[in-house]
Amino acid sequence: MKKLLSFIFCLTVYSISHAQHAKISGHVSDTLNHVKLPNTVVALLHAKDSVLYKYVRAGETGGFVFDNLQAGKYLLMITYPAFADYVEPVTLSDTSVLRYDHIMMTLRSRLLQEVVIQQKVAAIKMKGDTTEFNAGSYQTQPNASVEDLLKKLPGIQVDNKGQITAQGQKVKKVLVDGEEFFGDDPTLVTKNLRADMVDKVQLYDKKSEQAAFTGVDDGQASKTLNLKLKEDKKNGYFGKVELGAGTNGFHDNQVMLNMFKKKMKVAAYGIVSNTGKTGLDWQESDKYGQSQADNFSAEGSDIMFIGGGNDDEFSGWDGRYSGKGYPLVQTGGLHFNNKWNQDKQNIGGNYKFMKLYMDGNSTTTTKNILPNNTTSYRNQRESFNNNVLRNRIDGRYEIQLDSSSSLRLDMNGGIDHKKTNSNFYSEFLDGDSSLVNRNNRQLSVADDTRQLNSNLLWRKKLKKKGRTVSVNVAENYTLSDGDGALHSFTEYFKKSGDVDSSYLTDQRKVFRTESINASGNVTYTEPISKLSSLVANYGLAIANSKSYRNSFNAGDAGKYDMLDSTYSNSYVFNMLTHRAGLGYVYNGKKVRIQAINNVGFTTFQQDDVYRNTNHDRSFVNWFPAASLRYTFSQQRRLSINYNGNTGQPTMNQLQPIRTNDDDQDVKIGNPALKPSFRNNFHASYFDFKVLSERSLWLSVSYSSTSNDFGEASSIDAKGKRTTQFININGNENANLNLNMGWKIKPLNLNLGYTLRGGYYRNANYINDQLNTTKTFNGTAGIDLMGSKEKKYEHYLSLEATYNTSSSSVQQSTRTNYWTYNVTAAERYFLPWKFSVESDVVCNFRQKTEVFTSNNNVIQWNAAVVRKFGKKDALEVKAAVKDILNQNIGFNRSVNSNYITQNTYSTIGRYGMLSVIWNFNKVGGGSVAKN
Repeated sequence: MKKLLSFIFCLTVYSISHAQHAKISGHVSDTLNHVKLPNTVVALLHAKDSVLYKYVRAGETGGFVFDNLQAGKYLLMITYPAFADYVEPVTLSDTSVLRYDHIMMTLRSRLLQEVVIQQKVAAIKMKGDTTEFNAGSYQTQPNASVEDLLKKLPGIQVDNKGQITAQGQKVKKVLVDGEEFFGDDPTLVTKNLRADMVDKVQLYDKKSEQAAFTGVDDGQASKTLNLKLKEDKKNGYFGKVELGAGTNGFHDNQVMLNMFKKKMKVAAYGIVSNTGKTGLDWQESDKYGQSQADNFSAEGSDIMFIGGGNDDEFSGWDGRYSGKGYPLVQTGGLHFNNKWNQDKQNIGGNYKFMKLYMDGNSTTTTKNILPNNTTSYRNQRESFNNNVLRNRIDGRYEIQLDSSSSLRLDMNGGIDHKKTNSNFYSEFLDGDSSLVNRNNRQLSVADDTRQLNSNLLWRKKLKKKGRTVSVNVAENYTLSDGDGALHSFTEYFKKSGDVDSSYLTDQRKVFRTESINASGNVTYTEPISKLSSLVANYGLAIANSKSYRNSFNAGDAGKYDMLDSTYSNSYVFNMLTHRAGLGYVYNGKKVRIQAINNVGFTTFQQDDVYRNTNHDRSFVNWFPAASLRYTFSQQRRLSINYNGNTGQPTMNQLQPIRTNDDDQDVKIGNPALKPSFRNNFHASYFDFKVLSERSLWLSVSYSSTSNDFGEASSIDAKGKRTTQFININGNENANLNLNMGWKIKPLNLNLGYTLRGGYYRNANYINDQLNTTKTFNGTAGIDLMGSKEKKYEHYLSLEATYNTSSSSVQQSTRTNYWTYNVTAAERYFLPWKFSVESDVVCNFRQKTEVFTSNNNVIQWNAAVVRKFGKKDALEVKAAVKDILNQNIGFNRSVNSNYITQNTYSTIGRYGMLSVIWNFNKVGGGSVAKN
């Protein structure tokens, strides 16, 4: 027994003395030269009082080991002559085993020279509905633009036109410190502001001013990026001058000047280019390419104004460049905004002009899907020559009247003068490829559009906290005048191939549309607790529109003075809407709930002047909305939204006129159209892990529409299509978007994964038979990005998309094809301030039953850059675009009753030698490196 007790005692003492105490080991090396640092002093200090606990010296290979450490909180400190001290907090348990494979030490001289500060800051944070990116967490090269920075942010994509997509949605606005910079033209911000000026990038859905004030969503949100500038970058001037001359007459010259003085911003730009840079790349076209009267909404009211506008198909071109043809642009603009009187007053404005000339050609192949398993084809060639002169001005003034009320006035207007000339040649083929008709057509038009919009918003906070009242008044005026000519000659053929008959159309076209719209909206909020409130609103909207569209045939004297009543009409459309609603809002720390319902009473007054007929109608419209947002933390959030909205038909859809600008594809308005109603559901989830730098965005959406605006088409035996607008049910769509990103720290790479899917169901009538088209597309993609300052930048993106479509009138026929996109970009920084750049975009499009050849394009661009000066402010760039000369314009679409493929001329291979000067003096100092 004594021996057993002695054995147990000895075993216990041995176990205690050899218990699994904590252990720390690692290797120390030079961060610049990657060599081991022997004899480095490695100390372990108590965290609470910095008293030394243990220390060792690293061996010849830079390795060190601490054994038998007690549990607790410590500071690991490493020191070496001429190097900055390395300090890291360490928490140990009884069984902790920590291994540092590479502890990189930095020379003090290098640290002071480059001001390198290593700290763990969350790259992404959530603040309410806002996703905030810390710009300092994403490395960019000196003189990089904001666009270069955005390309590095997870969940954000920037295409080659500068268009920004965030979390699967198009970004409509880019603000600077919360203010518009050159209006709604984001590329002027992203391409010309410097990345090193930005402190934070905020992504959110920007609501109307009234909705932001009341806290009640009115459905008028747009995806927005806000660039918060660093405080030391708000004083000084900066800009860029670029002069470029190339082969085959290509040139690209632009200048951007900016001066910031505290809260005042002044900027100007000018561009003369034929390389596709318009300065109004995409958002301006959305805003100004067509009249806002077509779909005007008073801010905060959600009451839609339907006017005539200039959406007449006869006017053809929408006045913008989207990659089709060869452009020449001369454009410029001015911007000013300022705040004063302790920010109680602010003013801002922009002026922009543009001359755009464009010519080119295109080829379109269309397969018509007809009942009884029959098909037909139309092949068309077009050559065009268009130009537009555009002037825009907008302004904003806001004043804080007192501590509880404010007034804001927004105004904008513009004048367009546009000319279009197009020549068409088309053939219509039967299912057996026999010729049915042949058409030659010339179409020209000149039109002028004038527009003036204004919006006045008064906001008042009452004595009781949370009690507010706001009043919004808006107006919109648009006037368009056009004069054009149509000459069309069509031959119809027998089955034998002989000409059966022919038809000539020779007409002058005169049109004039005018719309005057006004609205008012009052919103009142009443708190019922600290976290919740009731909201009531009432709105009134008036929309008056006139459309005069006449066609004249040539008389005996050769003058176009004979009115063609078949293709002429004068129409008046007046709409009056009363709308009232009541809602509830709960705004807690983690949970936000909103539920609101509005009802609208709308009357239509429709007058057909030529036919002397009147048609008055009344409708009850509903606008329900509900949303839930749950915030788990600053890095994790769930949002669920629903809204229902009513859509009104446009003047062109209502006006009972036959449009024959393409006399083989005639459209007819329908004055009996009813409003549509759409249900929209959307859910999104966001999660970001700070330590692993893993990000995840997931969004799903679904919408269905009753009484949607569709088409009823018929194609006769001679190949002529006639289409009338109708109301139709059954249209729906669903979308999924998943973006994930990881930081692969050992390789210093960012890995991204994308998954997108879309389902679309569209119904129309073809030859009196209901046709339902179901389309699905799914995309899987992966991208890889890595960079090292002054060394290299890598980017690789792979995407595969599967498309399938089926039609109920031909269930045995399906359209299935794959498309693949590969994008690779490399940039290497060489000695003597040289760098080389190369990017390749590969698009592979599979053939289909209709389009029997693959459409594959490899577009390769490359450049050599040499920088000069202490601050690298001057650079000379020699570039070659589309080295393989394979760039072609291409578009393929599947519609309810037909499948279309369009190819068009676009800018191909050219070389360019450019001199670029980036000047920058901010914060009272000289040019700062990134």
